[in-house]
Amino acid sequence: MAKNMNDDDSRFNTPHGVHKIKISDIIIMAVITILCLTCVVPFLHLAAKSVSSNTAVLSKSVYFWPKGFNFDAYAAIFRDGQMTHAMVYTVEMTLIFTILGMVVCTCAAYPLSKKRLKGRSVISVMLMLTMYFNAGLIPSYLLMKQLHLLNTMWVLILPLIFSPYNMLIMKSFLQSSIPDSLEESAFLDGATNFQILFKIVLPLSKPIIATLSLFYAVGRWNAYADAKYYITKKALQPLQYILSNMVKSAADSAASLSEASQVTSTPEVYQAAAVMFATIPIMCIYPFVQKYFVKGTMIGAVKG
Repeated sequence: MAKNMNDDDSRFNTPHGVHKIKISDIIIMAVITILCLTCVVPFLHLAAKSVSSNTAVLSKSVYFWPKGFNFDAYAAIFRDGQMTHAMVYTVEMTLIFTILGMVVCTCAAYPLSKKRLKGRSVISVMLMLTMYFNAGLIPSYLLMKQLHLLNTMWVLILPLIFSPYNMLIMKSFLQSSIPDSLEESAFLDGATNFQILFKIVLPLSKPIIATLSLFYAVGRWNAYADAKYYITKKALQPLQYILSNMVKSAADSAASLSEASQVTSTPEVYQAAAVMFATIPIMCIYPFVQKYFVKGTMIGAVKG
C-alpha cells in the first residue's frame, strides 16, 4: 500500500511537460525564435555600424560586431544642435502627451465601466466609431488651422490624446478587476466618485496604468506623420521626423542636419548612430515597466 502511494505521489509530482517535447512545441519555439531574431538582428547590425569606422561600413564588412571601433558618429550627433534639441523637445512632448492621454483615458473608462451610468452603451458605441471613421486629412488640417494650432507643440498632442483602443482596454480592466463591493462600501462611508477613483480605483490599477502609459509614450515617440502636415518650423520638428528625413535622403543626409554641425562620419554611419540615439530613451524606460506591462495586458484582455 505504501509503495502504491509513493508511486502515485511521484506520478503527480513529475513534470511531464519537461520530458516530452512534441513537434508542435518545436515549431512554436522555431517561430518565436525567428520573430525574436527579426527584431534583434537589425538592432545589433545598426549598433555595430554606429560604432564602426567609415571604411569598414562602406566596404559592407560590418555585420553584428563593430570594426574600427570609434564614437565619431555619436560625437557628431551631440555637436549637432538640431538633433539634441529635437531629443529634448520630443521627450518633453511625449511626457505631456502621455500624462494628458492617461487623464482623458481614465476619465472616459471609469464612468463607462459602471452600470449605473445611463446611456453608457450608446456613448461607448459613439466612441468606438472613431476607431474606424474620421474626417480625413484635409478637413483635419483645416480644423487645426482654424484653431491656430499649426506650428505649435499642441497640434502633435491634442488630436491624439484620446485613444478608443486604450479606453476599451482600461474599461475592461476596471470591470474585471475592481470589485463592486469596494465601491459600495465606500459609498456607504460617504465617499464621492472622485474620492473612490483616486483612493481606491487608481491604486489598484497600477498594471493597466503602466501598460497604457507605455502605449501612449511609444506611440507618440515613434510618430512623425502628423509633423509632416502640421509643422514647418525646424525648432518644432520631433526627433523621429528628422530621422525619417535623414533615412529618406540617404545619399545626402547632411542636408537634414544643421549647418553648424561638422560631420566626420559617412551618412550611413551617422544614420545608424541617429537611429540608436532615438531608441535609447525607450530602451531605458521599458525594463522598469515590463512586469506591469505583461500583467496589465493579460488582465485587461480577460473581459471585453
